[in-house]
Amino acid sequence: MTLEQKQDNMQELVTEIARALVDAPDAVQVDAVERDESTVLRLRVAPTDVGKVIGKQGRTARSMRTILGAVSMKHHHRYTLDILEENNSHGQEHSE
Repeated sequence: MTLEQKQDNMQELVTEIARALVDAPDAVQVDAVERDESTVLRLRVAPTDVGKVIGKQGRTARSMRTILGAVSMKHHHRYTLDILEENNSHGQEHSE
């Protein structure tokens, strides 16, 4: 399996998990960004669903990151998750 195929699989995994958690599954978007020797998966959801993917005290986000860590070990390639929150008043994004 090539790195590109692995990235596609990881994007699909994060997308499916996020869609299962949110009220607006059509708004879920995951982009893969290459960084040095790792891949950052940037998760965007509807503004009203950000809390659902972060969870109480960050437990849901931490669980998704744990899964990515386990897959990283198997693939010998590091994957990290950024949950992006769009700031509607300034059009800026904040990472969680």
